[in-house]
Amino acid sequence: MSALPSYAFGTAQFRASDLVRGVLVLPRNLVLAFLVGYRAVISPLYGDVCRYYPSCSAYAVGAVQQHGAVWGAVLSAWRILRCNPWSKGGVDDVRPHAHFRYDLTPRGFVVPARKD
Repeated sequence: MSALPSYAFGTAQFRASDLVRGVLVLPRNLVLAFLVGYRAVISPLYGDVCRYYPSCSAYAVGAVQQHGAVWGAVLSAWRILRCNPWSKGGVDDVRPHAHFRYDLTPRGFVVPARKD
């Protein structure tokens, strides 16, 4: 199983004062929790079978972090459709969102950006 790319981790901490602003990223973090669980339990059973780097599940984590739950799911589904025996594969990173305004925790979850 390939590791998550370095851009999928951060150093931010979720604080109680971020609770109200954190509601907006709740759907994104729920999808990320599902993906983290998938990567921990199911992905190791398959081994290293993805034709692309990062793996499709790692790509999904980056896509959801950068683009949100809905558009990240669409990008991930398109990537999974492209990952087939007839594709060349190769390096395919998630394009960063032009106006990404959140921070990432060390586990890869999204928290509101702090200005202090």
